[in-house]
Amino acid sequence: MTAGPDYTPKTIFSLEERGRETPPFGLIAPARYVQGPGLLDELGHFLALVPSRRPAVLISAGGLRRHREQLLAGLGAMDSEPVFEIFEGQCCLSEIERAAASLRTRDVSFDSLIAVGGGKCLDAGKSVAARLEVPAVICPTIASTDAPCSALSVLYSDEGIVQGGEFFPDSPALVLVDSQLIAAAPVRYLVAGMGDALATRYEARTCTRNPAGRSVIGGRPTVAAQAIAEQCAQTVFDDGIAAAEAAFGGEVNAALERVIEANTLLSGIGFESGGVTGAHAVAGGFTHLPHVRARYLHGEMVAMGLLAQLALEQSEEECAQVAGFCAQIGLPTHLAQLSLELDRDGAALKEAMAAIAVSPLMDHEPLEVTPENTWAALLRADEIGRAATAAAGDSAYRRLHA
Repeated sequence: MTAGPDYTPKTIFSLEERGRETPPFGLIAPARYVQGPGLLDELGHFLALVPSRRPAVLISAGGLRRHREQLLAGLGAMDSEPVFEIFEGQCCLSEIERAAASLRTRDVSFDSLIAVGGGKCLDAGKSVAARLEVPAVICPTIASTDAPCSALSVLYSDEGIVQGGEFFPDSPALVLVDSQLIAAAPVRYLVAGMGDALATRYEARTCTRNPAGRSVIGGRPTVAAQAIAEQCAQTVFDDGIAAAEAAFGGEVNAALERVIEANTLLSGIGFESGGVTGAHAVAGGFTHLPHVRARYLHGEMVAMGLLAQLALEQSEEECAQVAGFCAQIGLPTHLAQLSLELDRDGAALKEAMAAIAVSPLMDHEPLEVTPENTWAALLRADEIGRAATAAAGDSAYRRLHA
């Protein structure tokens, strides 16, 4: 897994530099995906698919305390003892370069980089693997984002503000999801992943319907990507509540397995080859407010961003439908549920929305996006979300945030 600092798939998939006005249809996906309970115990067995016998492992200090014995047992048949590198918490260039430099000083010639943890650790792992020029193996311990399956890493500043992305020519060589670990994690992470997954349908649909819309890789969305994005959201609508209840009990059932797959595989392929637009642009804007980025998860911000996108597109019936589901499952439906108060935060929030209104993600919207209509859409989404919460109650939200 290699990449130069200036690599972007758009220069290849778009064919703009070759004089083509319309790009081809394109889809990318991880080379291999496996999911089921107890699979972290079988990690060494599945590394034969890569193949890898000398892996390094990027994991947080807390993750290493929780999973060290399981990882040592699962990797017991390797040619050398696994080398652990501690991820220090932020997917930023300084942390990526630090971890890569540290691993270069070890005596082992690594042939893969295994990232174990949540979205930021997994994205950092992909970037570290690229610098070491080895395949990336991704082992999520929570199902909170669609990061595991993509050939890109979202980069943040040292303070946690979204800064952009880093792209790779190769998707992860292996994504291994232990559903028992997901069931054991705090349920808030699973529900946040549902927020990210829900947006996949609507963002891919917008990018498809707009002739100027492009996927993340720079091509036009394929029929397969559209179908995957559609099934992604439908799975969350159909099974999300049952999956959350199973996770509250630490149980792995069919509903939870389906939602894990939606949050991870379907959303990963759906966003990357289907496209992202308003929902993720607004979510990126929320990270400009320090108390929001400190307290809330990516998928929670995306859920509120999705309501704003649907309001911007004047799809208010769908906005109300999505808000109603979000209220039932515990995702934020209005600004107060992201600790945002217009009297206190209005000026900073309006400034953040003005900044994202001119971001490249908004170019995929089928209308002219301005700071004014972006702000109006966010306020309208807040109104619709408040009505949905008034109808459904906020017990699901309070249960997750207790």
